[in-house]
Amino acid sequence: MSNFGFFHLRVVNPYELAFREARSAIGAEPLLARAEEFKTVGEAVEDCGLIVGTTAVGLRQLQHPVCRLDQAARLLRKHLVGNRVALLFGSEKRGLSNEDLSHCHWLLRIPAREEHRSVNLGQAVAVCLYELARDPQALSKPERHLPATAADLERLTQLLLDALRSSGYVKVAPSSSQKRRSGAPTEEKIRRLVRRLRLSAADANLTLGIFRQIFWKLASTKAPPAED
Repeated sequence: MSNFGFFHLRVVNPYELAFREARSAIGAEPLLARAEEFKTVGEAVEDCGLIVGTTAVGLRQLQHPVCRLDQAARLLRKHLVGNRVALLFGSEKRGLSNEDLSHCHWLLRIPAREEHRSVNLGQAVAVCLYELARDPQALSKPERHLPATAADLERLTQLLLDALRSSGYVKVAPSSSQKRRSGAPTEEKIRRLVRRLRLSAADANLTLGIFRQIFWKLASTKAPPAED
C-alpha cells in the first residue's frame, strides 16, 4: 500500500494484533499503526460510495458482475477522485464470504492461469494497487455522480427488509437445511439488489425519506383512538 501511495488500511477481525508491528513492512510502520479495526465488513465500508470485492472466481456461483483487473482499474480511477472507494480482500485460503460479497457493487479478478488462481494476499494487493497508480492522468476528472454511501445503502436495505417482513413477503427465519436448499439468505439478496440500483446520494436520501414516511403513516393508523 505504501509503495503505491495508498494509506488507509481497514481490517475486519484481524487474526492478531501483531500486524501493527510487522517486521517486513520496511518504511510502512506508520501505515500499520494507523490501521483501523472493525467487527464487520458493513461497519468498515459504511462511509464508502463504491465497494469492490476481489475474487479468484473458481467454482463459486457469483451473483455480481466480474471485471478483469485492467477493466476494473479504469472504473475505479474515475470513482477515486472525490469519492471513497473500498477494495476488499479476503483470506488467502477462503477469500471473501457470500455475506462479505453482498456488500459489494461488483467484483474484480486478477488474470491468472486456471490451474493456479489463488494469489498470495500481499502480492494480490500490490498488483491491484499498482494497476490503479500507474496512470495518474486518469485521475484528473472527478465523477459528477456522487454515489450513495454504503451506510445509506445499508439503512435502505434494512428499511426494505422491515417492509418485506411487515407485509409477510419475508417469512420466519428458515432452518439451516432450508437455507441451503433456497440459496442465499434473503438479506444478502436484498443487499445486492439495493447496490445494483446504483443510487446517487440524493436519490438514496429521497428513498430513505419515502420509506420513513410510509412507516410513520402505518404506525399512526394503528394507534388506538384517544379517549374522551
